[in-house]
Amino acid sequence: MCEMYACIAISVTIITLFETGTLIPGFFECDTTTEFLTVTFMEILTICMIPLALRLFKFKKISAALVNDGGKGLTKWGSVRMMMLCVPMTANTLLYYLFGLNVAFGYMGIICLICLIFVYPSMSRCITETNNKK
Repeated sequence: MCEMYACIAISVTIITLFETGTLIPGFFECDTTTEFLTVTFMEILTICMIPLALRLFKFKKISAALVNDGGKGLTKWGSVRMMMLCVPMTANTLLYYLFGLNVAFGYMGIICLICLIFVYPSMSRCITETNNKK
């Protein structure tokens, strides 16, 4: 859970620095090729990470490992799950400003932030998701 709050705090700090004029947005604004490749890469990364993070505990190997070790790995896999959403969210926030307020990065960052609600790392949620057999 600490990872989630730390990444949100980093993202808010990035937003504050750019919005107050401490840092100037648009450092990579003129490089359209780099912008296109970065947007494409981040879209693919974000689109792949969201369903993977939401369904992480449903994979048989991870679920079996969590059940076999008595729940000791829940914190490790919970952290992995949070970072699968937090890293793209923070990267998209930074890239939004570096590429001159490109809305694609902004929307992807907001989508990752909304997805964090669905993977909130409570112990009861982790146990419920690993014990649910479908």
